[in-house]
Amino acid sequence: MFDGLFAFGHAIAGMLSPMTILYALGATLIGLVIGALPGLTATMGVALMTTLTLKMTPNEAILVLICTYIGAIYGGSRSAILLNIPGTPASAASCLDGHALAKQGLAGRAMGIATSGSVVGTWIGMLCLALFTPVLGEMALKFGAYEFFWLAVFGVVISGNLTGTDPLKGWIAGFLGLFIAAIGQEGMYAYDRFTFGIHDLSGGIGLIPALVGAFGFAEVLTVMKDPPRKYIINTFDRVIPRIRDVLQYWRTVIRSGLIGTFMGIVPGVGEDVAAWSSYAAARRASKEKEKFGKGSVEGLMAAETGDNACIPGAVIPVLTLAVPGSAPAAVLLAAMLIHGVRPGPLIMIENPGFVYDVVAMMLIASFGILFYGLTLTKLLVKILLVPRTLIMPLIFVLCAVGAFAIASRMFDVYVMLGFGVIGFLLRLFNYPVAPLVLGIVLGDILDKNLRRGLVLSDGDLTPFITRPISAVMLAAILFIILMNVPPFRRRFDAASAAVKLRLRQLFGRTA
Repeated sequence: MFDGLFAFGHAIAGMLSPMTILYALGATLIGLVIGALPGLTATMGVALMTTLTLKMTPNEAILVLICTYIGAIYGGSRSAILLNIPGTPASAASCLDGHALAKQGLAGRAMGIATSGSVVGTWIGMLCLALFTPVLGEMALKFGAYEFFWLAVFGVVISGNLTGTDPLKGWIAGFLGLFIAAIGQEGMYAYDRFTFGIHDLSGGIGLIPALVGAFGFAEVLTVMKDPPRKYIINTFDRVIPRIRDVLQYWRTVIRSGLIGTFMGIVPGVGEDVAAWSSYAAARRASKEKEKFGKGSVEGLMAAETGDNACIPGAVIPVLTLAVPGSAPAAVLLAAMLIHGVRPGPLIMIENPGFVYDVVAMMLIASFGILFYGLTLTKLLVKILLVPRTLIMPLIFVLCAVGAFAIASRMFDVYVMLGFGVIGFLLRLFNYPVAPLVLGIVLGDILDKNLRRGLVLSDGDLTPFITRPISAVMLAAILFIILMNVPPFRRRFDAASAAVKLRLRQLFGRTA
């Protein structure tokens, strides 16, 4: 415990330089703006900022990306409260009571509640990140080639639930990403695969151009496809939150923070589910159920605490297993690999201090959203009035420059454009984009560890099934797949309902 506190203190001290604080405040502000603008997402923001951090040191780059991530999730509450339009999917639950409060002339109070809930939720998630990551990291040290193979398969299978409502579409996108990862020279004998005689494909598909295209340029195409909207911003009162609003609902805050963190740890759930789950739990436990949906301070506090607590929770499986808990976390995982940080079971051996660096980064980001949320709200909401005909061309230029700047190759720009079209088409037909990128990230891990495991076992597949951790992961994969097959799902729901009914009968008799 004391070693952890010492490492955390050392991480904080290392980030108190003026330049680091400037990076953090700037990135948080950019994330807040991205989150506040309807149509843009935290995933796109992290992907776009990845191209601007290539020349930074790894710690500075990850700090910028984490601040952008946290700022974007928090920024979505601005448009949710003022316009009844969630800036990000995570803020959808905040529309119910946040906009209701705004229509009552309490928009400032609502934004103050959202700010305090977001900050406290981030702190709760940070605490869990600091406590659980080392423990899970030690457990993950038992992983070998066989376990890493199943871990990659698990990541692709769970990616079906990252976004969207149809897991099958998510799996199709994930396996498409695995195929794309196989393009170029393979890792053991440098033999060209799926290059079709194109020399530029021998090095494979660049991760950054693919990221920027799939999330950045595709976002531009998606936003420009829809007709423009006219926004009417509600007037608002004081933004400074009342201490009573926070202390009165301290049980709701703690409950929502823990629920949000747990939802983040479960791969494939995400911040939007964390917000709705926290909101539903708060409503069930509340003594003021009739106020929910009509301007409940408790409901808004629960939603904002839950979605921000999910961010540190989603980073826990990223650091320990290299499996993201949400779509933005998937992009963050890719960015860590780009900057030379190797998340996964070995991180507590290769770079144990990095976990506490991440905790310190989130603490700095939380102070950033607190600062902007209390001082610049009235100025920042004017960004909502900026016409998208000005914003979208700027984003496209950043996408093109970011793709070209990696290796100064026009081919990377073409890759960015191609993946932008692919990402746009996937969204058009309701296929999630995040599994595609996750498949590209995990493809190399899956390929190398499958072949390494076969070499170790002389071509025998038995160790892939009989080793304890491999068997557990295989069972988990089969369970996830079966749970998304309608007949098995109906049987499972029926069995669960029968068990719940029996438990109620037993407890009723006992009482």
